[in-house]
Amino acid sequence: MPETSIPPPVAARPSKPVSEALLNEKWDRCLSSLLIRSSLGLSFGVVFSVLLFKRRAWPAFVGLGFGAGRAYEECNGSFLRTNRDGVRVTRP
Repeated sequence: MPETSIPPPVAARPSKPVSEALLNEKWDRCLSSLLIRSSLGLSFGVVFSVLLFKRRAWPAFVGLGFGAGRAYEECNGSFLRTNRDGVRVTRP
C-alpha cells in the first residue's frame, strides 16, 4: 500500500496589525489627495493666470495653496474624526 505524504502546514505569515493597516491607508489617501488637489489648484491657477491676469505667477501659487490647504483639512479631519463617545469612525 503506497504511503501518502501529507504536506506540512503552511506557516502563517505575520500580518500587520489592523491599526497600522488603517493608518497606512489613511496616509496613502492623504498623500494622493494632496497630489491631486494641489495639481488641480495649480492648473486652475495657470489657466486663470493666462486668461485674466496677464501671465502673472501669483494665481498659480494661490491655486496650489488652496488645493494643498483643502487636502490638509480633509486629511486632518480623517485623522481626528471621532464619534460622540470618543470612538473613532472609519469610512467604508
